[in-house]
Amino acid sequence: MSETIQRRKIYQEVHDRLMARIRSGAIPPNAQLPSERELMEEYGVGRPAVREALQALERSGIVEIIHGERARVVVPTADRLMAQIAGGAMHLLRSQPGTLEHLKEVRLFLETGTARMAAERATEEDVARLRLAVVRHRASVADPERFIELDMAFHREIAGISSNPIFPSIVEAMFRWAGEHYQSLVRAPGAEELTLAEHERIVDAIAARDASGAAEAMHAHLSRANLLYQQLLRPI
Repeated sequence: MSETIQRRKIYQEVHDRLMARIRSGAIPPNAQLPSERELMEEYGVGRPAVREALQALERSGIVEIIHGERARVVVPTADRLMAQIAGGAMHLLRSQPGTLEHLKEVRLFLETGTARMAAERATEEDVARLRLAVVRHRASVADPERFIELDMAFHREIAGISSNPIFPSIVEAMFRWAGEHYQSLVRAPGAEELTLAEHERIVDAIAARDASGAAEAMHAHLSRANLLYQQLLRPI
């Protein structure tokens, strides 16, 4: 039994041909694509097909389009990848609030692991940076927005000790995706001191090269905080 041949739009053909050139290295990262007019002439298509193909590549995070310039192939990084899917992730959280619990579970699993790795791999300089991060975090208690940013920075710093650039990118991305859900919790009276005390325990374990202790401290921080935040926010 033969399969029906799917009819494709012209822009999809342009998209696929450009992708083939990018994947082959004919148009390397950070290089500009041919102009719209050049692509029109080369592929024998109209401007709408070229623009739609370029927009599809931009949505996929393959190229960057800046007004007045030719599209450029982006340099792939973990941060770019996370940013590319941020819109969809945040929409998912808003439309299906139950997904937040799944995200918390993933974060708990990931950051327990990065804390363990940090204890195993941290240098004296790494530990010094973590202690400085806690000091700066404490100094920001009166500034809620800054406090939240430094909270995220602390967790990213721990993930960065792994020397794996994907871990800190994922940690920061998850924090930002669920940011609107966490802001009211972090600002709850007393929550700041709780956060800082738990961060200090995590750093102490990392400094002592206690991998299990660091993992347990991070697990306690991320799981116990949710329950305590709920208690702080519960009406008396």
